[in-house]
Amino acid sequence: MSLQLSTTAFSNGGTIPKQYTCDGPDLSPPLSWSGAPSGTQSFALIADDPDAPVGTWVHWVLYNAPAGSNGLAEGVKKQDQLPDGTRQGRNDFRKVGYGGPCPPPGKPHRYFFKLYALDAKLNLKSGASKPDVESAMKGHVLAQAEYVGRYGR
Repeated sequence: MSLQLSTTAFSNGGTIPKQYTCDGPDLSPPLSWSGAPSGTQSFALIADDPDAPVGTWVHWVLYNAPAGSNGLAEGVKKQDQLPDGTRQGRNDFRKVGYGGPCPPPGKPHRYFFKLYALDAKLNLKSGASKPDVESAMKGHVLAQAEYVGRYGR
């Protein structure tokens, strides 16, 4: 079975509800995953918007989620490290944790939630950037899954 990522908050390719955006309380959506390959030591998640006017805008960087985990609850606290050891990096809003969709008026943007099953924990401090995490993941990705939402104003 291959790695699968999903959410009950919106369909894959569907509209992201307001509560997960800057137009609402800006909660992170609940995510669940299954099908991690054997040898998985941790998970990393990157959420970004390739349609942003300034180029790809990073909304969430999360890494070192435990190998035995199978998801994230709605509204993950915006803190460097979660009780289970999961660490969160800086998004392009220059904040730690999830920053929801907040596009300029116009055509809806696509938001890619990318999950990586890794054969190691990443030797990174909390607050790492997307490039830091991508660099640390090189050679350690066992599987990848993706889920896409859309949001426009």
